[in-house]
Amino acid sequence: MTVVGFITEYNPFHFGHKYHLEQSKKKTGANFTIAIMSGSFVQRGEPSLIDKWTKAKMAVDNGVDLVLELPFIYATQSAELFAYGGVKLMDSLNVVDYISFGSELGEIEPLYNIATILIEEPPYFRERLKSKLSKGASYAAARSDATIEYIKSISSDFQYDYKEILTNPNNILGIEYIKSLIKTNSKIKPVTIKRSGSNYKDTNIGQGFASATAIRYSIRNKNLSSIKDIVPKETYFYLKEFFDQHYNYNFLENYNQIFLYLLRTINKDILKQYMDIEQGLENRLVEFSHKYNDIRQIIDNTVTKRYPRTRIQRILIQLLNRLDEDTFKYLNDKFPSYIRVLGANKKGLILINRIKEKSSLPIITKFADFKYYNNKALEEILLYDKRATDLFYLGLNSPASRSNMDYFTSPYIKES
Repeated sequence: MTVVGFITEYNPFHFGHKYHLEQSKKKTGANFTIAIMSGSFVQRGEPSLIDKWTKAKMAVDNGVDLVLELPFIYATQSAELFAYGGVKLMDSLNVVDYISFGSELGEIEPLYNIATILIEEPPYFRERLKSKLSKGASYAAARSDATIEYIKSISSDFQYDYKEILTNPNNILGIEYIKSLIKTNSKIKPVTIKRSGSNYKDTNIGQGFASATAIRYSIRNKNLSSIKDIVPKETYFYLKEFFDQHYNYNFLENYNQIFLYLLRTINKDILKQYMDIEQGLENRLVEFSHKYNDIRQIIDNTVTKRYPRTRIQRILIQLLNRLDEDTFKYLNDKFPSYIRVLGANKKGLILINRIKEKSSLPIITKFADFKYYNNKALEEILLYDKRATDLFYLGLNSPASRSNMDYFTSPYIKES
């Protein structure tokens, strides 16, 4: 048994994901696959387009053997913490041989070199980072520039364009995966597949693999039929089925009134207790919530060079689910405490049995079973996922939406 794992969002599953799945199996020789997937909310600080069980169905029907949920407490964090949560959970399974991720570069060595620098933080790197932060740069931009300047200070032989490497989001996420592997002393080996097709920010459906952003853009504009030929047939089927049931997909603006209520009524000292709130950001959020009635306008006006859009959106989602910084730090110390199954095929069921043999963590297939483990951290982390699901359906606001779906929904099992 050779297992390759992925940390994913599948929002929704598209041909680029299918290509990555197939190339990863080919590159590693793996005959089993595991995806650790964000659930009701995603890393950009937005609700998932569709519910987590539908995403799991798309993945399993397209060849992923086992889909596990990445807990909410990591799914809506920075790239560093998103990667750490996924790698930590993957490593705890004790069955994964490789982690595979897509990257613009398509090579491991330079990503590994950068990851090592970021972990070791040599004095000159720290000096340059501090200088750039003091001038108002965002942490991500300051870290990127400091890394490039450090590399230039120790070598004049540039085989790679490190500025280009550190500009591309999938390279950056890959670096974070490698950092997490090093930090956790994991034996899992990293491999990367060069991305093919559209840039992840592209909103136009062009040649090659359309990006998830372009697919969501078409769906937002009520143009589902335009993506019929550029997503797997299973994805199109489940997207249509979801809309037929709910008459809607989920987007950040669906929570507009809730965000206005939260920001207009919250005490600023309480808001400061949330992750990534610093240097008066709480004042900007509250001020603009009284000035504008639209959450997109509030975000647009809060964005600065130091505070990028996705950071602000993640703060809002964590506020929505009441995940403050102290709570995250407490739960982070207790993680991982369980394995949550969202979907599997026959090979996935074999993997579950192997994980039972190799891992000490409880495997949750029936949500209500959490109470039998008498584990406070398990219960708290899982209840954040349950609340995230409730919030997902609250934003969806369809006649078919209801609370407590985690209690009523079983993992998707593909028998054939």
